[in-house]
Amino acid sequence: MSDTTHPLHVGIVAGEISGDTLGAGVIHAIREQIPNAVFEGIGGLRMSEAGCFSLYPMDRLSVLGITETLNRLPELLSMRRELYRHFTMTPPDIFIGIDAPDFNLALEFRLKRAGVRTLHYVSPSVWAWRQYRIGKIARSMDCMLTLFPFEEQFYRERQLPVRCVGHPLADRIADEVNPLEAREYLGLEPHGSLVALLPGSRNHEVKRLAWPFIQAAAWCHERRPDLKFVVPLVNDHCRRLFEGLLHRMQERLPVTLVNGRSLEAMAAADAVLLASGTAALECMLLKRPMVVAYRLSPLSYLLVKLLGKTEYYSLPNLLAGKPVVSELIQHEVTPARLGQEIMKLLENPQRSGEMQALFLRIHNELRRGANRLVANTVLEMTGRNVYSPA
Repeated sequence: MSDTTHPLHVGIVAGEISGDTLGAGVIHAIREQIPNAVFEGIGGLRMSEAGCFSLYPMDRLSVLGITETLNRLPELLSMRRELYRHFTMTPPDIFIGIDAPDFNLALEFRLKRAGVRTLHYVSPSVWAWRQYRIGKIARSMDCMLTLFPFEEQFYRERQLPVRCVGHPLADRIADEVNPLEAREYLGLEPHGSLVALLPGSRNHEVKRLAWPFIQAAAWCHERRPDLKFVVPLVNDHCRRLFEGLLHRMQERLPVTLVNGRSLEAMAAADAVLLASGTAALECMLLKRPMVVAYRLSPLSYLLVKLLGKTEYYSLPNLLAGKPVVSELIQHEVTPARLGQEIMKLLENPQRSGEMQALFLRIHNELRRGANRLVANTVLEMTGRNVYSPA
C-alpha cells in the first residue's frame, strides 16, 4: 500500500500532439480527486497548461517511421537515459507512458525493474505487426490501458493485465454534428458540396501526401466544377509547404486553408480525404464518409509488409472488423485513385448513409468516460481513493 500522506507524484511522458491531449485529460481527471498531485516528464502545451513540468520539449520525441527514428537515435537515447536517472533519483508513485512505444516501453522496463509502478496508455500496434514485442511489453508495464476493445481482447488472450478505457474523443464528440454550424464557424459558404483534405499532422506526412491530395482535388474539380475544398493544417510550417505546392497547380482550385480546426473542417465536409491515423478516428466519430491514404518511406513500408499481421490499416476498418472505408496504400496513392474514391462517396448517398450508421454504433462502444477510467486506474495502483462510478 502506498504512502498517501504525501502528494501523489506522477511521472508522465507523451511524444506527440495526440498524446499531449490524452495526458492533459488524465492530469485534469486525477487533480479533480487529488488537487495537489505533482506531474513531471515530457509533455506539450496542453499538459503544461494542466500543470505538468516538462523536462524536455515534446517535439524532440515526435518522429515518424523507422528511418526517421534512426536519424534521431543518439538524441533519443540520451533523453531516455536522463529521464531514467531523474526518475530513479526522485521516484514517482507511478510512471505513465503515453503512446511513443519505442521510447516509453524501454524506459518503463528499466523503471519497473527499479521498483516504480508503470502504466502504459495507448497500446502499440502489436496486434498488427511485430508481435514478437509482446514479451517486452509484458516485462515493461504493470497494466496496459487500451483505447479500443479489440486491443483489450488481444492482451486478455495473452493473459496480460489490461483495461479498455475507450477514447476521450468519443466522450467529447456528440452523436450528431451540424455541418452548417461548422461551415459558419469556418466562414465557408453554407451550400454546395465540400471536400476536406487532411494530409497529416506531421511534416513527413504532409510532404508525402499533400501533392497527391492536391492533384486528386484537381481531378475531382475537373469533373465537378461546383466542388469546393477545405484544408486544415496543424502548424505554419505545414501550411507553407501546402501553399507552395498549391501554387504549382496551373488550375486555380477553390481551396480554403485554415489553421488547425481539423474537427470543424471535417464536420463541415460532405466527404473527407485524410492520412491514416488519429484523423480517421476523429472523422468516424464525426460520422463523415472518408477515404484513407497511407504512405511511408520505402524502407518503413517494406518492413510493415514483411512483419504485418493485420488485414486493415485504418481505425474505422479495424474497429468494424471489415472494409468499411476505402484504404489506399503506398503506390495506390495516385490522383486518379483518390479522386475516384472521393467521387464514389459524393455520388452514392446510400453508401455514405450506411457508413454513418455504423460509425454511430462504434462511437457508442468507445464512449466510456476514458479520462475518469485512467485516473481510477492510477489511483487504484497507488493505493488512493478512487472516483465513484459515473
